[in-house]
Amino acid sequence: MAKVILGNHMAVFAARTDQNRIRGFYCGVLGCKPRVQNDQVDRYQLGDIHFFFVWQNTALDESHFLKAVYLELKTDNTEEMTRKILAFGVKKLDNLGDGVLYFQAPGGQVFKLVDVNADSSEHEASPDVNPGTTLSPS
Repeated sequence: MAKVILGNHMAVFAARTDQNRIRGFYCGVLGCKPRVQNDQVDRYQLGDIHFFFVWQNTALDESHFLKAVYLELKTDNTEEMTRKILAFGVKKLDNLGDGVLYFQAPGGQVFKLVDVNADSSEHEASPDVNPGTTLSPS
């Protein structure tokens, strides 16, 4: 059987009107390195992960991203990053139940912030519909 893995490149189609806020968050808060910034596309690098923002005159409303893919960000200092992220003014998502920060970044993408050494395997077999809910003891 052929082997399949997830890649390290992610694209988001975002509204041009959100460009400055998205740039401020990904560069200023997360520390992404800008690779390309122009009127058509921004490309950022965070370690070996690459984020692409394709600028559109209209894009999905941010509320639609709440029904899409949630990505996990890992950090070596969750307290500091939580403060920086919340100070930027992102939308905090409080209804996901596992005591870590879920937030919606500018442009709509939803992230879960965890410690770099966190073991998320406990979530892999959870029957709960919330992404961060652990399996209840039987």
